[in-house]
Amino acid sequence: MFISVLDLFKVGVGPSSSHTMGPMVAANDFMTHVKKFLDSNPAGEMRHIRCTLKNSLAYTGVGHATDRAVTLGLNGYLPNTIIKENMDEVIERTWNSKNIAINNTQKVAFFSEDDIIFDTRNSLQQNPNGMVFELLDQSDSILISHTYFSIGGGFISTLAEIDNVEAPIAAEPSSAYPFPFDNSDQMLEMSKKHDKTIWEMKLANEIENIPEKILNKELDTIWDAMKTCVESGLATEGILPGGLNTKRRAKKLHESLQSDPENTNSSDWLCAYAMAVNEENAAGHMVVTAPTNGAAGVVPATLYYFYKHKSQLKNKFVNSY
Repeated sequence: MFISVLDLFKVGVGPSSSHTMGPMVAANDFMTHVKKFLDSNPAGEMRHIRCTLKNSLAYTGVGHATDRAVTLGLNGYLPNTIIKENMDEVIERTWNSKNIAINNTQKVAFFSEDDIIFDTRNSLQQNPNGMVFELLDQSDSILISHTYFSIGGGFISTLAEIDNVEAPIAAEPSSAYPFPFDNSDQMLEMSKKHDKTIWEMKLANEIENIPEKILNKELDTIWDAMKTCVESGLATEGILPGGLNTKRRAKKLHESLQSDPENTNSSDWLCAYAMAVNEENAAGHMVVTAPTNGAAGVVPATLYYFYKHKSQLKNKFVNSY
């Protein structure tokens, strides 16, 4: 099978890939249908949008900022574009707005407090993360309706697609790639057979679809986001959102390690770096899904550890031989 590294690692926002990023993507997609409908069916009356969150999204949506994500998506934002904005300002502006501009002449009514419904009684059987978006006229008659499911990792599926979904990321057949593998045993065997490292084989597979220069640029973007996330988490104190009064701990842990580096080990540093990312995720800030927000701390922590401690690691490696 082949899954691109750019599908596995995506820059987005916390706290959840399935409860935050997916709903934002779904809301953004629904607006493309709204714009198309309004272009074909102009009218003097104001239409309005309603979003109904189902099942798990309804029960845990407030804690996972699903309602904020829907609002942002309807207002044209995506997980990889909102990170360039001042999140607090954008959320306050969109949350308190009572309409959404479609173009220079048309608006639709939408007020987050009233038009996002948390429906815990009427389940959708296909997937626990369902949501229904509707465009209605002034008499509340439905003009268009689209149902989406947030299936993990920030990916979404429509009602028409959901029965055929086997995994959030659709893997391609590996036969078209120079180093195909279906499991780690095959990968390691190929490494020995061809005298290549794992990254060399992965690179060869990736550049079948994308020029190496562009791939490297995208990977740099992902690494920059991971590094920023770790460093932001290590520098920030305070209480995390969500109503549980949870204090951030990464900064104090990191400071204690810095004050006594002789009595630290790699696990101590990795714990601080991963905690920093997890706290940024919980705060709704930028993270890299790896491949989900729930696992967003491990890969950045490992890479950041090698980035910050490479000289010590090099000396340790040399002295061991």
